[in-house]
Amino acid sequence: MVKLRAGWLEGRLTSASRAMTTATPLGRANLASCVQACAVHSGKLSRNPDQKRIRLDEAIAELISTYTRVLADPEKATVIASAKTTWHKELPEILEALLQVGSKAVDVGAPEEMRLALTITDTVLSVRDSSRAAWRLRAQVLEATGQDAEAIEAHERYAALVKDDGLGTAARIVGLKQSHERLIESIRLLQEESPAAQSFAGIPGIELWAEGGDLADHGQWEQAEPRLVAALAAMVEEGWSSTEIRSALADFIDLLLEENTGQLAASTRLFELYADHVRLKVREPVLDPLLGGTEPIGVSDFRNLVAGKTICLVANSQGAGNSTMGSEIDSYDLVVRFNSYQINPSATGKRTDIHATIHKHGFNWAEKVETRLVFGGNNGLWQQSMRRRLVPGAQRYVNDRTLRWPVRDLGMMGEDVWPSIPTTGFNMLYLLDFLDVNPKIDLIGFDFYDSGAYRLPAAMKLPITPVHGYSKEKEWVLARAQAVTDIRISLR
Repeated sequence: MVKLRAGWLEGRLTSASRAMTTATPLGRANLASCVQACAVHSGKLSRNPDQKRIRLDEAIAELISTYTRVLADPEKATVIASAKTTWHKELPEILEALLQVGSKAVDVGAPEEMRLALTITDTVLSVRDSSRAAWRLRAQVLEATGQDAEAIEAHERYAALVKDDGLGTAARIVGLKQSHERLIESIRLLQEESPAAQSFAGIPGIELWAEGGDLADHGQWEQAEPRLVAALAAMVEEGWSSTEIRSALADFIDLLLEENTGQLAASTRLFELYADHVRLKVREPVLDPLLGGTEPIGVSDFRNLVAGKTICLVANSQGAGNSTMGSEIDSYDLVVRFNSYQINPSATGKRTDIHATIHKHGFNWAEKVETRLVFGGNNGLWQQSMRRRLVPGAQRYVNDRTLRWPVRDLGMMGEDVWPSIPTTGFNMLYLLDFLDVNPKIDLIGFDFYDSGAYRLPAAMKLPITPVHGYSKEKEWVLARAQAVTDIRISLR
């Protein structure tokens, strides 16, 4: 016999949980009070073996250390003591440390950590309402706690502040709205199918749910069903979070499956609505699932596409950007460009046949190419980016997961062999070297950033990150080079 789960309901009865599952307006928080709240929370994390909590504790320790250093500087300490609302400008190191704590708190995901993250967003947004990071952090907290309307508002505030929606915020907003609509439609359908539920209108949801649950436990389903349906409707009217309502609806469906085993066909629409609600809550909709006819390709497909063709790989370097190689680059059968490449016809050529990019950034995804290869070390994040960033009709072919991370997956070079994160360029040239089907493979402008970066203006502010082993990649390339000039390295 199915029994109603009461864990979520018991949590609802505590003031702490109730504060996290009802509408949370943007509040004001003092910087000193916020840092103190973080310090107090750190004491609760002591000796906790959970890795996410350990990382949160480390972030709080860094915040406190930064805050202490600031207090030791008389001029900076005055900013805090006077409670100036410009502290985020004068003390950017504290702003960054606070947001890091908030991010790690969201990773933990427990109610106390979520409250801490909200306090941090209150603190930041009360002095800087144009903080993209704070609005995104707030949206994540509100979404996780089922406060859909407030989460949508926070997502919209974030989206209004960014030019490139690389994180798929617009689609996330659509998904949240549609998910909420399916949840409400599910309950309306139950009300239509249980007219007797109307007689319990006006009674608090908690009371009705407890009463209906007790009747169901004693086998009195005919009396329990209308009360439980009325309870679900009351939860909506009372503004319960979508997380709580979904838990209650899931319990109700479990009971329905047990009590009406001979009439399940009549419940098909309810199951469809509930499934859509859960799916849209977890994963935003894809407006064009077929991506304008884009075909996924694997290793063998890509091999067949490039076999027998001359190919050049153009680096995003000043060496390439200041060259006069444009017409020669365009003479190759295939031209490969990377990430945030910038076109300068006389220097870098006009054509792009293959765009190889890391999944994390959204540069040039809308530019039309024959093939787009998207690389990424984390399979989950890679899949998420493929859903959010691929532009329908912008490519004829896109790689599947067999081409997701060539150096690690095809080359079988783990971190013990290759400790640094392979660059997009190295993944691409390694793939071509591995396949070994091209009569000519030339690297143009591959000076491994000795000359500096040559990218789209919006990408120029991105650092040349030290997580990549440029010197090791250079050694690998030069060890296999057949010819080397100041602008060209020939692997074949």
